[in-house]
Amino acid sequence: MSRRRRAEKRFVEKDPRYGSVLISQLVNMIMQRGKKNLARTIVYGAIERVSEKLGRGDPIDLLLGALENSRPKVEVKSRRVGGATYQVPVEIPYERQHALAFRWMIEFSKSRKGLPMNEALAQEIVDAYNNTGSVVKKKDDVQRMAQANRAFAHLRW
Repeated sequence: MSRRRRAEKRFVEKDPRYGSVLISQLVNMIMQRGKKNLARTIVYGAIERVSEKLGRGDPIDLLLGALENSRPKVEVKSRRVGGATYQVPVEIPYERQHALAFRWMIEFSKSRKGLPMNEALAQEIVDAYNNTGSVVKKKDDVQRMAQANRAFAHLRW
């Protein structure tokens, strides 16, 4: 275990258009090579497409609904006990749930070939909002793995 001090949480500024920390985090995760303006264009375009496709409510609420459907609650971590490695189910902190859900959305958006990134991201958000699609399937797989290994929950520390 590290003897250094604990890493401090960084404060993320609110998004200029929607005033949401959530959208600002998504922009930061999409950003590559410091091109924040391009990342904002992608995210804003995706949010507008989502509100067009679903045709209801505040876009931030739609993103929150999609995030709620795609956040995993439990994951497995490898623990080595007595020469054997066990997959131990562990509850996930709230910030990591958000990070995993966003990471999976971006990953599956990038894997949709032949579409602009804002279109692909919009489709992933709509699929997650409707409880279908790759992100929700990934969440279910992670939680099913944790459920299958719950016999090793006593090894958690």
